[in-house]
Amino acid sequence: MRNGYRSDDLTSVLVLVILNFVVFIALRVADLMGHDLVFLLGFQPVGFLSRPWTILTNLFVHYDIWHILANMLTLFFFGRFLCGLVGNLVFFIIYFAGGLLGNVLFMFLGNPYSIAIGASGAIFALGGALALLTPRLRVIAFPIPVPMPLWVAVIGGFFIMSFMPGVAWQGHLGGLIAGFIAGLILRRRVQTPFS
Repeated sequence: MRNGYRSDDLTSVLVLVILNFVVFIALRVADLMGHDLVFLLGFQPVGFLSRPWTILTNLFVHYDIWHILANMLTLFFFGRFLCGLVGNLVFFIIYFAGGLLGNVLFMFLGNPYSIAIGASGAIFALGGALALLTPRLRVIAFPIPVPMPLWVAVIGGFFIMSFMPGVAWQGHLGGLIAGFIAGLILRRRVQTPFS
């Protein structure tokens, strides 16, 4: 498939980032006008049959400015690197497969009345794929100022976030599993200096 890193067209990553911000702004405007669209777009297992689109739309809904900033920064850096390794189409497949598998796990392991929102599951899929494709890549993960293997940062981030209140760890786990599966499938076809 690929041999080394290429600085591919980042259109897919930028489209996702822009779309997430457009939805975020639209939801804030709707809130000011007295309309709560989170129920309409967020994924609630008990309401899935009546609102099946939410298994996808919830990936574009974020709680507050810090939620969307953290997710979009991570999406940009993970997405940029992964697109350079596998191209835009495979990037999209990994991203949405992670988000969907995360929602499926949330459906079966989460509170059926809770509403899951955010792109974190999809982003964990990108991190999981990168962790397997580039096991020797070292990164600095805020706030720890020491270089560490990317796989340590991704798995450590998963465990740290899993203990935070209000976090849908099931979505993160589903994304991570999807990313690991994608990384295993692609590992023999993608060669990088960090393999």
